Amino acid sequence: MQAISRREALTVLGVLGIADTFSIGAAAQAATMQSWPLATPRPTGIHDVAPAPDGGVWFTAQRSGHLGWFDPRSGRSELIALGAGSAPHGVIAGPDAAAWVTDGGRNAIVRVGWPQRDLRSYALPDAAPHANLNTAAFDGDGVLWFTGQSGVIGRLTPKTGQITLKDAPRGRGPYGICATPGGDIWWASLAGGFIARIDRRSGESSVVEPPTKNQGARRVWSDSQGRLWVSEWLSGQLSRYEPAASRWRSWMLPGRAPRPYAVYVDARDQVWVSDFGANAVWRFDPTREQFERFALPREGAAVRQILGRPGEVWLPESGTEHISVIRSA
Repeated sequence: MQAISRREALTVLGVLGIADTFSIGAAAQAATMQSWPLATPRPTGIHDVAPAPDGGVWFTAQRSGHLGWFDPRSGRSELIALGAGSAPHGVIAGPDAAAWVTDGGRNAIVRVGWPQRDLRSYALPDAAPHANLNTAAFDGDGVLWFTGQSGVIGRLTPKTGQITLKDAPRGRGPYGICATPGGDIWWASLAGGFIARIDRRSGESSVVEPPTKNQGARRVWSDSQGRLWVSEWLSGQLSRYEPAASRWRSWMLPGRAPRPYAVYVDARDQVWVSDFGANAVWRFDPTREQFERFALPREGAAVRQILGRPGEVWLPESGTEHISVIRSA
């Protein structure tokens, strides 16, 4: 573990962003989108977002090597330097109210205490010098699990700081990861085209094959019933797997050439999917089995991840250096 002082890490940006508010097509009566350009002195390469406990929103600045914090009340952005060589990919809120970051550039998990903004870095073992860290999730016991696209699955025990690694089934590809309401951990293999469940005791993963071959399972998210929703980058489908029944269902996204990237299930079990092909975000209602389109107002938005809190769905636009939110009743 390596501790980094707050003075070394913190850069405060006092410039305010200008917010734009848009009604969203047929969904205008149900939801509105608000967007802000990131007011930073350099491009951040915003990648993932996570609502922070103080009402702000964390984001990973993959290009500049920072954890960002965005204040939707003022439009102000703040950047916290993560160290030399940093290129963070994912960020989530931990049970300790801290931001936990998968930093591919430093090959480490970085914890940013909040609101103190103190940093602690947990370097991966020498056995995985280039893990290509992607995303992370906490299980029901407060243990952090994470993916490395080079072909590793990792476990970090926060109480001890110990990291253990397992080779992923079939090698490279681990990308998205999530926890179910029961505390289990599932991950998706982009290169392998499958999802897998982790045995939390042994750390080994059991592969579950989707019915569509080579579909490019990119991200995975659980709904309130423990069903897994998968964005299939190559097939253009949104798929659902029910572990209790070992049953799959799939829905093709509307449009000529859909490219589902991110998937997120909100507090009402509505499923949100970003679509690079349509430059849009879709809301899927599993009860009606209908998609609703939320067009993004800037070309090439490239929303690579979605996360939210009740009534809010946050979207990082890595292609335009904006951060957006869709608010619904």
